[in-house]
Amino acid sequence: MSAPCIFCKIIKGEIPSFKLFETELTYSFLDIQPTAKGHALVIPKEHGGKLHNLSDESLADLLPMAKKIAKLLDVTNDGPEGVGYNILQNNGRIAHQEVDHVHFHVIPKVDKETGLGVGWPAQATDFEALGKLHKELLAKLESGKF
Repeated sequence: MSAPCIFCKIIKGEIPSFKLFETELTYSFLDIQPTAKGHALVIPKEHGGKLHNLSDESLADLLPMAKKIAKLLDVTNDGPEGVGYNILQNNGRIAHQEVDHVHFHVIPKVDKETGLGVGWPAQATDFEALGKLHKELLAKLESGKF
């Protein structure tokens, strides 16, 4: 038997948290091991290990709450300079998911030193391979088998 989910315990009030917003479907709180000041988590109240395990109803409430948090943290500067933020969501251990309950990180990026650092190991463009993959995916879409 697996250990009870830490995020489910937080939602139930069994573990204290620094709650920010709560709706019928979603709960948000400050991360206790932040990468930047104001780093927050947004979690569905429905338990699901990965994004595809959640109902569409739960999913529909997550990003509006992340948007509210970004506004609350005052990191929504639309200019080319200044502050920004990352929305991060991982699925599976190989993709850096540490807690098996869907969660979104809202991470302020106010300077180059704090917040999320991201490497993007882009591959060289291979139009032949992309075209082949595109055809395969379209065939799956048409068949409805996905």
